[in-house]
This record gives sequence, structure tokens and C-alpha cells, in this order.
Amino acid sequence: MYFLRRLIFAIPLVLFISAPAFFLLHIAPGGPFDRERAPASPEIARNLARAYHLDEPIWKQYVRYLGGLAHGDFGPSLKYRDQSVNDIIAQGLPVSMTLGGLAFCFAIGVGLPVGFFAAARRGQWQDFAGNFFAILAVCVPGFVVAPLLILFFSIKLKLLPVALWGSPLNAILPMIALGLYFAGKIARLFREGMMSAMQSDFVMAARAKGMGETHLLVKHAIRIAILPVVSYSGPMLADLLTGSFVVENIFQIPGIGVFLVNGSLNRDYTIVVGLALLYAVLLIGMNLFVDFAYTLLDPRVEYE
Repeated sequence: MYFLRRLIFAIPLVLFISAPAFFLLHIAPGGPFDRERAPASPEIARNLARAYHLDEPIWKQYVRYLGGLAHGDFGPSLKYRDQSVNDIIAQGLPVSMTLGGLAFCFAIGVGLPVGFFAAARRGQWQDFAGNFFAILAVCVPGFVVAPLLILFFSIKLKLLPVALWGSPLNAILPMIALGLYFAGKIARLFREGMMSAMQSDFVMAARAKGMGETHLLVKHAIRIAILPVVSYSGPMLADLLTGSFVVENIFQIPGIGVFLVNGSLNRDYTIVVGLALLYAVLLIGMNLFVDFAYTLLDPRVEYE
């Protein structure tokens, strides 16, 4: 029942998000056809506005947009002629999802071992090295990491392609550039979770009974320490799937991030609002999945 209520409440939440996105974009200076060549006559400009209903009041445009949204139609793109926003999402989302999924696996695969060994070797060099990695990964943004990776692995060593998308080798550098920040966050979360779990009463009792430290960490501490990581993984995955526009632009990857940047620059209202709603739906869905995963990992968790 709890999850059903969450799904029902998600509908007005998405509508609430669509309103400010739609109105703020429309009242911002500039228009979708400002960068094109000046029309031959004012009549052509009026016809363009009429064709896309831009001559109507903003509230009426929003009502019209909601009508299309109710049927799963995000509307036509104002800059990519003969393409709808649905077509653009269908074209770019699989690429962004592939890159985001790879970056998610990289973040989990690197962050969890680093956090585990940092907690298991508290006060030793492994702990300091793990903390240094986590701080460095979190502090250095992706738009700095990406050019450094290109310079070292592509230009200097000539091991990996510089950009574009097609072969598995093309995905390695953007995967690292996108996932490194989240690997640092997961390492810190997992280390703190492990440290907290090791101080819990039942772990202390198991240690007093003579259980080995390694067995104690693997059997008892990890199950508790993983909960903060699971909680963070939902928003992280949604962010990786739709928030990779900087890395996608640097590596010239044809994901939805490229369309989001171009849509913002070109005042392509339908693309920007459609992708904002897509991000909102993914974020809500991932958070709901995280809540469900909590109940599987810890049966003591109950939702009312």
C-alpha cells in the first residue's frame, strides 16, 4: 500500500515540476528562432509562431502541453525539424543509459572495495590512502578529469580513442570521468557505514564470543554498512543516466546530455522541459526502488 501511494503521489509531483520549468523557460529572454537567419517578412515570423502555437498566451500553451503529456507526447522539437522530443529521447536515452550504467558499475566496483579496506585497516596506510582517494575524487570535477584522461591515455600513450561512441574502447574514458566522483562518495559512505556498524552492540557481542575479524566484517558489518550506499545509489543512478551532459559534450557522445545543452542554448522549450520531466521521473522511480531494496536488505524496516 505504501508503494502504491508513492506511485499515485508521483503524478502531481511531476506536474508540479513541469510548471516552473515550462514558465521560466518561456519568460526567459530570447526565442527558439532568434539564431536563424532573419525571416524574409514579418508574415513568415508570424507563421512560425503560429505553427508552434507560440503566439498564444503562456497559460494556454501550458494547457496544450499538458494535453499532449497526458498522451505521452512531449511535443515537437523547435530546432530539430521533423523530429519530436519522443524521437530525440528514444535516440539519446539508450546511449546515456549505457554510459550511466557503466559509470554506476565503475563507481560501485571501485568505491566499495576502497571503503571496505579503509575501514578494515583503520589508522593504517590503507585507511589514509582510501581517504585521500575519496577526497580527491570528490573534489576534482568531471570536466577537469575528462581532459586529463584524454591527454594521458589518448594523446600521450595512444591507448584509447579520444572521443565519439561506437566500440567498447570508446566507453572507457567517459565511464571513468563520469563515475570517479561517485566512486569517491561511495567509498566515504561505505567506510563511515562500516565504522558505525563495527561499533554496534550485536557486532561487539559477536566479537566478544571470539568471532574472527574478517568473518565479522563480511557476515555482519557489511549488511548494515551497505544501507547508506543503497540509499545514495538511487539518486546517483538517476544523476548518472541523465546528468552526464558535461562528459557527453567533452567526448562528443550522442546522448540526451548533448540535446539538453543544445536545447538550452537554442531555447528549444519542449526538449528542455521534456528532459527535465524525464529526469524527475527517473529520480522518483530510483528513490522508490531504493525504498523497496531497503526492505529486502533489512527486514526491520517497515513503511507506513
